[in-house]
Amino acid sequence: MIWFYRLLFLPAFLLAFPYYALRMLRRGGYAKDFSHRFGGQKNLPPVPDGKHRVWIQAVSVGEIEALSTLVDKLSQDSGIELVITTTTSTAYKILREKYAPKCFYTGVFPIDFLPFSARAWRKIKPDVCVLMEGELWPEHLHQAKARGAKLLLLNARMSDKSFARYAKFPYITRRIFDKFSAICASSEFDAARFVRLGASPLKVFCTGNMKFDSKPAQILDSDGRRALRAELGFAEDSLVLLGSSTWAGEEQMLLDALDKIRAKKIDCRLLLVPRHAERREQIKQLLEHYPHWVRSESKQAPDGTLVYLADTTGELRTLTQVADFAFVGKSLPPNVGGQTPIDCAALGVPIVYGPNMTNFRRACETLERDGAVVKVPDAQSAVRELVRLSENANLRQTLAEKAKAWHSSNVGATDRACDVILKTLGL
Repeated sequence: MIWFYRLLFLPAFLLAFPYYALRMLRRGGYAKDFSHRFGGQKNLPPVPDGKHRVWIQAVSVGEIEALSTLVDKLSQDSGIELVITTTTSTAYKILREKYAPKCFYTGVFPIDFLPFSARAWRKIKPDVCVLMEGELWPEHLHQAKARGAKLLLLNARMSDKSFARYAKFPYITRRIFDKFSAICASSEFDAARFVRLGASPLKVFCTGNMKFDSKPAQILDSDGRRALRAELGFAEDSLVLLGSSTWAGEEQMLLDALDKIRAKKIDCRLLLVPRHAERREQIKQLLEHYPHWVRSESKQAPDGTLVYLADTTGELRTLTQVADFAFVGKSLPPNVGGQTPIDCAALGVPIVYGPNMTNFRRACETLERDGAVVKVPDAQSAVRELVRLSENANLRQTLAEKAKAWHSSNVGATDRACDVILKTLGL
């Protein structure tokens, strides 16, 4: 099977290269340690006797942020050398800034092609290889098994799209899952999907979602929130609506909501944090008729700013702390999958989202069950509910309290995942 993958990889890579190259140019920041993508990581020394080297790969910002508590725990164990790699430029920036002092080594994940993957493995030489969420790179998995490293999948989830794709090739899928020593699913629903696809029930554990345990790098007190609002150009007593990780079409909906709220003589301001910062020019066109400010040009906005476009990365959790209520993106048609509602809930920010939250299906089911969120079917309904929240402070308070209670009831996944890692290492 691996040779079939290797034969197909090169033509598929060459066909896809123009698309990914253009996307990398638009996002920027990929020049840093670009050689790592071809296996050019630092040549690490052999693991000393009595120590274990754990290589964790997390693709993007969300997965890197979810590791915060786990990294704190593992880095305190003198018997563990922690290596973390990531794929996107924004995640690599956060990885270096946030985790490098706590890790033995940080780098960029190699392209999943034989010469590059094998070269990286020869240099890193891990005892245990950890993948996050849904990463199943065939060459990477093959290198692990060929070199005797144990494989773990943490915070594992299985989207509708991935489930349908894997279900078409049951023999191959079973062989892939059989390589893992343990699969730590983020929910019972995801655990059941892995078992249905052929993973051994003895290897699949529901440890919960580690994103519940990660915390903002900076928790703001009242003075800090006041200062940040002033930086955004918002009045201290204004109502702040957050567009959290928005996708195309959702910014216009939020502007419509802003217009209707302000028409009711409510001093509301809009804080937009798009999922992809490279969409800034497209979004700026929507803001032409609003007093607005763009964070990448200058952080300090003038007083009276009505819409603040935070087109930077790694700041969403900090910015969320000034919001009075929020819309969570990638949830309105035609967007599908949804962005995480967990950070807003943890910070007690009332949440509105659309119908397409399949990437967080189980979390959203329990949020809705607990009455801790407002789910809407379309953009018009989203506008209506955001206006209603702007007018009702008691409703915002109720949603905030329920969301925080929901979040508190779901913490602990990192401890359970850490136990699995330590058990795998024989510690």
